[in-house]
Amino acid sequence: MIRVDEASDQRSAGSIGQCKNAAAYRYVVLLDAEGRKAMQVLRRFVGSTSDPNMLVFRSKRGGPLLETTILNQGLHPALKALGLERGGMHAFRRGCNRRWELAGINPAVIRQQMRHSSATMTRLYTGEIPPEDVASAFSMKFGSQIVVLENMENEAAA
Repeated sequence: MIRVDEASDQRSAGSIGQCKNAAAYRYVVLLDAEGRKAMQVLRRFVGSTSDPNMLVFRSKRGGPLLETTILNQGLHPALKALGLERGGMHAFRRGCNRRWELAGINPAVIRQQMRHSSATMTRLYTGEIPPEDVASAFSMKFGSQIVVLENMENEAAA
């Protein structure tokens, strides 16, 4: 679990200070396999420092990383190498929202973790779910039963 106590963004020109609103102060829960792996790597990266004010993600000079630096030096080259279209930092929020939704996480928990003011806002992040994700979700929930039902329906229509 990571606690967010302070923030830095492009609007503040990288200066560290209070979060933009009360909802931004939060715990980020990383309990799935990927989250546990990320925490292991993060612990190795941070090392044994006991400075509570040290930035986890910092520039070479020790200051906060700017979003443009992360995008231009990290994310965009990685996406290009993978043959994926360019995306921004907000794509990570959308992806996280979608991943939790497809994993069956309670919508109220997703809304709280995303710090959305309403369920309507959280639904905006869902967007259109690709047909293969829909089929996968049904398959995980009902197994081969869904295929049998689809075959019965197709035979009846023929």
